[in-house]
Amino acid sequence: MNAAALLDLVSGGENSRVQLKENATNPTSVAQEIVAFANSKGGTLIIGVNDKTGDITGLSFADLQRINNLLTTAANDLVKSPVVIETETVDVEGKKVLVAYIPEGTDKPHTDKDGLIFIKNGSDKRKVTSKEELARMLQSSGNLYAEQMLVRGSSVKDLDWGLFREFYEKKYKEEIAFEDFEAKVQNLSLGAEGKINLAGDLLFGKNPQRMNPNCYITAIWFQGNNLAGDRYNSSENIGGDLVRMFKDAQKFVIGSLRKVQNGKNFNSLGDLEIPEIVINELLINALIHRDYFVPDSIKVLVFDNRIEIKSPGKLPNSLTTEQIKTGVSCPRNHILASYALDMLPYRGTGSGVLRALQAYPNIEFQHFPEAEQFNVIIHRPAHET
Repeated sequence: MNAAALLDLVSGGENSRVQLKENATNPTSVAQEIVAFANSKGGTLIIGVNDKTGDITGLSFADLQRINNLLTTAANDLVKSPVVIETETVDVEGKKVLVAYIPEGTDKPHTDKDGLIFIKNGSDKRKVTSKEELARMLQSSGNLYAEQMLVRGSSVKDLDWGLFREFYEKKYKEEIAFEDFEAKVQNLSLGAEGKINLAGDLLFGKNPQRMNPNCYITAIWFQGNNLAGDRYNSSENIGGDLVRMFKDAQKFVIGSLRKVQNGKNFNSLGDLEIPEIVINELLINALIHRDYFVPDSIKVLVFDNRIEIKSPGKLPNSLTTEQIKTGVSCPRNHILASYALDMLPYRGTGSGVLRALQAYPNIEFQHFPEAEQFNVIIHRPAHET
């Protein structure tokens, strides 16, 4: 970084990616700043600048040596897991400023020496105290998956033995005895310690919504095109296991679609205005790839001019809507995806969106990371009334 770039950065003041300090003497305080940056999106710590006025105060040679050592000690010894930082000295009209670059952590959540977790909150930092926020951080670093979370108060008895046996014997071409039920559930990543996990409950649970009440689909067929409208043709909360939710949601949407003649003779049944494969692919994507840490249902909303499928959670691992449209895939729920290959019309190669777009290009994708929501809008063809 040169002097001009540093002055430009300083002129913007402190924010979630930039922290200014006139000096640094307390390694614990510095470690907490590093933790907050690492648990967020990373950032730059600039030392030798008045954080109130933005004036360059500079550091002596001895200060530079001392603070470099302090930063190294803080990052290596007072941050768990340690964070590798880079530093450089920038000369601004004869005054020396130390710039430290803190990367986004790869092993979140990072903590200070006392086990406290900090994240950036604008230009300040704050402690993380809620279990939900901690779970999100673990998820973002790949250390925790919602589908693997054991369901409190559950047991293998909460699974449908008949449904599981039918799947197992069809998949593995061998019979299974009831006394082997619990061992097979654990071996197949559907539970542990005598409990079932979220994936097991969603795939084979007798009543998944009893213990996971947000895992359902809210389906509404509106009259008109207004989300705030108070008139609808049909409304349903769709529950059950994953396969049942897919089938019932598919039935709900297809039942709202018009048939079009498409050049066929008058006595033909006609074609769906939107191909069935489009509905299938996008409903399955919502069920398999939603963020189950977000306490909300999938929304399937049918309007006169469009169908909206709203999935809780933002796209994983910096995935973009443009990448999705080219077939790039980054599964969030690996267990659900692996079972879906045998239980649903799902291929798991990232090709579902491509097939939907090839069959019906008039589909829009919307990503709202701050609101933790991903929307698919299927625009219905215009029709005469």
